[in-house]
Amino acid sequence: MKRVTGIGGVFFKAKDAHALQAWYKRHLGIDVQPWGGAAFDWTDASGQPAGGTTAWSITPESSQQFAPSNASFMVNYRVDDLRALVAALKAEGCNVLDKIDESDYGVFGWVIDPEGNKIELWQPPAGQ
Repeated sequence: MKRVTGIGGVFFKAKDAHALQAWYKRHLGIDVQPWGGAAFDWTDASGQPAGGTTAWSITPESSQQFAPSNASFMVNYRVDDLRALVAALKAEGCNVLDKIDESDYGVFGWVIDPEGNKIELWQPPAGQ
């Protein structure tokens, strides 16, 4: 079974999320949207769409999005078969959160690494 196939997103907290979002927009040209982040569409070497997106966002320091972790960041990893991977991680003794979310955006699950960082696992919808 394939496990991680790529990075689906990078999320981090900021003391002043709006100011930091504005800094990234102004100085690095990231097209920060009203939801606090941007979506980077994948392209091949010739610049043609390659069927994937990486999300990037900054959330307020008070956000509980990464709980139960105290880390200021969370990485979202793309996977092919979320349920099979979650089952394998549980069998291996990993700290898997007992929650799987399904939406139009795909299927999501979470695991806590040995240092307490919350990791998001994401199975995109078919065809993405």
